[in-house]
Amino acid sequence: MDTDRAGLRERKKQETRIALSWAAIRLTVEHGFANVRIEDIAAEAGVSTRTFSNYFGSKGEAIVARHHDRARAIAAALRERPAGEPIWDAITQAALDGYALGEPVPGGQAADRSWLEGLRLMVAEPALQGEFQKAGAAAEAEFALAVAERTGTDPTRDVYPKLVAGVVGAALNVVTQQLLTAEPPQPLDAILRDVFGRLAAGLPESR
Repeated sequence: MDTDRAGLRERKKQETRIALSWAAIRLTVEHGFANVRIEDIAAEAGVSTRTFSNYFGSKGEAIVARHHDRARAIAAALRERPAGEPIWDAITQAALDGYALGEPVPGGQAADRSWLEGLRLMVAEPALQGEFQKAGAAAEAEFALAVAERTGTDPTRDVYPKLVAGVVGAALNVVTQQLLTAEPPQPLDAILRDVFGRLAAGLPESR
């Protein structure tokens, strides 16, 4: 019974964290980063500012949390792929499985031009770049561990896991940019398959 209660508490904590992060994203997209206060985010998520502070040190951390969660979900999905599957096939499917986190992705609202423009501005916000870099570094470290487990390499000594993780991080950034800027809008799965398909083929020159 104690285990069940502990599990329920952890689920509720995770739900609150997600609600705060998505509230921060929605408000920033709609009103701009400078116009959003922590009090606004907490109210949007239905919690107190003290509760917000229990989860995040700033509104930037709250916004970028979903970026890190997405990367962790992709790493987790990679660990679940069949052992004999070629590495880039496994990574592509893991990205498809983990990118959306079971939630609408930014491009899912592609028909709403104001939403897309707000997302573009949020991603480009100078005050968030440090947070995005920190989240990206943490995500690459975690992904390198997943690659090392899959390939039987040592992430502290072998270059391969870190190299793959760095390439995947860059590729996911390209996917996000393409998702937000492509005209006409493109579906996420098509962009992911295109980007990772090029990597799997060794990045041949486009003709």
